[in-house]
Amino acid sequence: MVSTASASLASLWDEVSGTQPDPDVWVVVAALAAAVAVVVPQVLWRLSRNAITIAHEGGHGLVALLTGRTLTGIRLHSDTSGLTVSRGKPHGIGMILTAAAGYTAPPLLGLGGAALLGAGRITLLLWLATALLVAMLVVIRNAYGAVSVLGTGGTFVLVSWLAGPQVQAAFAYAVVWFLLLGGVRPAFELQAKRSRGGAGESDADQLSRLTHVPAGLWLFLFHAVSLCSLMGGGRWLLGV
Repeated sequence: MVSTASASLASLWDEVSGTQPDPDVWVVVAALAAAVAVVVPQVLWRLSRNAITIAHEGGHGLVALLTGRTLTGIRLHSDTSGLTVSRGKPHGIGMILTAAAGYTAPPLLGLGGAALLGAGRITLLLWLATALLVAMLVVIRNAYGAVSVLGTGGTFVLVSWLAGPQVQAAFAYAVVWFLLLGGVRPAFELQAKRSRGGAGESDADQLSRLTHVPAGLWLFLFHAVSLCSLMGGGRWLLGV
């Protein structure tokens, strides 16, 4: 029985860590088109932006933990806003990195996903994404947030376990394209709000108070990370 279980685990690990063949070019292009379709139109963006918020707040939470802060909880709201609460020093490098992680998390996750797909690690990407969502569910502190993360994680589980290789590949590429494209738009939205005198408590403004660096420079950083991630990740996905 022990040897059978060990063989099963070894087989599962080989499946997860192994490489899969690259999908046809039309699958990659179709995945890109699907991502554009849910990011560009405002009506669909109001729905799909919830997934970007999950990545945004997850970035805050992960970096808070990595820098030694105590993560109290994460809340996701139906207006696509979110709140991550952590305890620790209200200043210093840990707080700065935690505040900077929100807007940079979705495009950097997309860039990491593109690197995995470029290396043929489709299954590994799906399992890692599922693991991150499960970990995030533990620290969610409101019902809407729990439903959002459960729904997203459930989709990854269904695709990972029930879908065929082509469907898994198409889904993985669509998710990564979405993170890369969807990671660009929030910084422009924040810039527009700030130009109208709003968003005074944004991540950029909090970072400005923490570092005495103008919020506009932090906004420039968000733009630079998202656009560079899109260009670099896009090259990997397209095999350029």
